[in-house]
Amino acid sequence: MPSPEIEEFAKLLVRQVRDWAISGSDISLRPNAADPNAKRWKEAAKEDPESFARVIIPDVVDNTVFELLRAIDEGFFKISFTASNGKQADLWKDGELAGMYAGGDWPMKYSKERFIDDFSDLR
Repeated sequence: MPSPEIEEFAKLLVRQVRDWAISGSDISLRPNAADPNAKRWKEAAKEDPESFARVIIPDVVDNTVFELLRAIDEGFFKISFTASNGKQADLWKDGELAGMYAGGDWPMKYSKERFIDDFSDLR
């Protein structure tokens, strides 16, 4: 049986990351949704299921990563990271990770998989 601390972590992970990512994605599925994901998903839904899946998968993954970073920013997970140079960063203190992910260029810069930049017109 997991310790109470692991159970607390599991509960926070599911509620603060998984559930928020699902809720955010569900919003884009509403008929009147007009966010960039919703527009892209509506167009892709006119195609075959594989085309639709290829469009939504990276969006849902990005939404999930964003929610994890938001949960870290808000202090739900007091996580630190040790870089290859041995220096440590307190991610929850040095924050704004979610904003740097969504509004920055992390996926564009580091991902080897498909990515759609909804903010390219703002750069």
